[in-house]
Amino acid sequence: MKMDYFNYRRRPTVEVRVGNLFMGGKHPVVVQTMTNTNTLDVEKSVAQCERLIAGGVHLIRLTTQGTREVESLREIHRRLRDKGHAIPISADIHFNPRAAELAATIVEKVRINPGNFADRQRVSEQGRYSDEEYVRGVERVRAKVIPFYQICKEHGTAVRVGVNHGSLSDRIMARYGDTPEGMVESCMEYLRVAAEVGFTDIVISMKASNTLLMTKAVRLLVAAMDREGMYFPLHLGVTEAGDGEEGRIKSAVGIGALLSDGLGDTIRVSLSEDPEVELPVARKLIDYVSSRAGHAPIKGRACSSFSPYSTDRRETVAVSNIGGENLPVVISDRSRVADMSLHPRFTPDYIYVGRHVPDNFPKGAKLIIDYPSWLEYAGKGSFPEREDGIDGQLHPDRGENMDNSFYLGREERFDCFPLFTVESLKEVNSCKAPVKFLRMTYPELSDELLAFLKTTHGVVLILATDHLNGVGEQRAFFHALMNADCPAPVILHRAYAEEVAEDIQIKGGVDFGTLLLDGFGNGIMMSNRGQLGITDLDSYAFAVLQASRVRMSRTEFISCPGCGRTLFDLQATLARVKQHLSHLTHLKIGVMGCIVNGPGEMADADYGYVGEGHGKISLYRKKELVKKNIPQEEAVEELIRLIKEHGDWIEPG
Repeated sequence: MKMDYFNYRRRPTVEVRVGNLFMGGKHPVVVQTMTNTNTLDVEKSVAQCERLIAGGVHLIRLTTQGTREVESLREIHRRLRDKGHAIPISADIHFNPRAAELAATIVEKVRINPGNFADRQRVSEQGRYSDEEYVRGVERVRAKVIPFYQICKEHGTAVRVGVNHGSLSDRIMARYGDTPEGMVESCMEYLRVAAEVGFTDIVISMKASNTLLMTKAVRLLVAAMDREGMYFPLHLGVTEAGDGEEGRIKSAVGIGALLSDGLGDTIRVSLSEDPEVELPVARKLIDYVSSRAGHAPIKGRACSSFSPYSTDRRETVAVSNIGGENLPVVISDRSRVADMSLHPRFTPDYIYVGRHVPDNFPKGAKLIIDYPSWLEYAGKGSFPEREDGIDGQLHPDRGENMDNSFYLGREERFDCFPLFTVESLKEVNSCKAPVKFLRMTYPELSDELLAFLKTTHGVVLILATDHLNGVGEQRAFFHALMNADCPAPVILHRAYAEEVAEDIQIKGGVDFGTLLLDGFGNGIMMSNRGQLGITDLDSYAFAVLQASRVRMSRTEFISCPGCGRTLFDLQATLARVKQHLSHLTHLKIGVMGCIVNGPGEMADADYGYVGEGHGKISLYRKKELVKKNIPQEEAVEELIRLIKEHGDWIEPG
């Protein structure tokens, strides 16, 4: 199915049965999660499963490291059935094909990782694989996977082929590197074997902590499957998303972008919190995107030069600090609030005040005001006289205010810029402000307006939408600009009416993140009619930009959600690490519960804190193991010392 960038509809897939549950086809998107109990602790695992069932989960996954855990899984499965719970159970397998085969005879689904299921041993010490060695590796995959698929067919067990960016096999890494293309090929090897033996009860996941990489990998996989006539359902998730607002926003950006494409048949929101907390977040994500179904059609023409697989950003001209090579900006909408306070860490680049400048407008901030009021404050060409004797009159040659500012009274100076609407467009050329903002929507974009934008300098567009599928409508706007070779910078604007922080975090993550991952948008403006604090909204806006990989403003913590393999109190440890390292906004810090996936899944991290054994921690710099088996009570201090040793430490301000 060719992707429709503008109109929402689900990608058709084959139907996969998982116990009493169906995935794909025309079935609703399934919510799943994973326990964080020790699978060997049957009592605690059953109790948590029951809490998750009460919370509305559709499928539960448990870590299954070996045959001991498989036997515990058998007992957990039996007890849940005895209690009247028919929910499907999935075994999470790494490195152990024997455990996978045994689990397939007990539970409804088994997850395997192509990065460590068959390709376990390094063939070449130099990290190179000849064509012959590579082919032998593919044959090893067949030899391991065919018997497993046959057992699954015999017992009616579904399989998730779960590719993780951080745990690709040596063989795939040698040929493709840790790239989306490598992830796709790793998956396709297993799908081709499935097609060969006629096994179709397969669901696929392509996960990474990097939302940009994850979304590109999934889209590349869908294209590869389409070419080979495969239509398996997709499981979506952002690994190691973290906790709090960052974890919710990062999950909403990555998962939401793909759901917006019509991709995804089951999701898991991986938060470093109790798994029960993940469920309402997942449900809100699904409900928000699926509410677009049946929306009014959006007409648009896809630009032939646009690629959904590219990481390039749309090229624009620079207008002051917006567009060009500048980082995306944040505009704070204070037009309906009296609060002019600023977040101590997340100060917006511009503040929009509507028609009036409040007396308590923050000193030194850049101000956007509606054009009629801008004329009034500017005195139609003459700014109030300055105390230093230099007036602020418009310079006749430069056509702009000499210092881009005006005074309120005689004390506070402001950089002030007008906001136009399409109705006041004829005033734009006569306005001498160096930056002119123009608020508009896609339906207002005409050939005449495009011609005007291409020949008028100093204009920044603020793109609003009230369409049910606002993502699709704003996408159509950008494609229209690209088709017309119009390089004007664009600020994405969305308006909400939310009273719950989590709701706007999810919606903002989906709406802004989808377009930012497309390479669109030179900034964002988030408006809200609810009672949420304006400085909180500013924080969320910066978090969306960071989750979309376009602007870092805080330390990025890549932390796993925890599972039965976790070797320490993940939530308490993450809180302690954050307490000491949250001021290091130039770094990415991994906090991983175990050695199984930790080093690989924090592949993007600058430094890593990984559980090595009970009470023991190992520290990494990039992918290099630096310190091993440190007592847990000393590990945070050792991590700080490691960061200092390599010159990356900054004292808290």
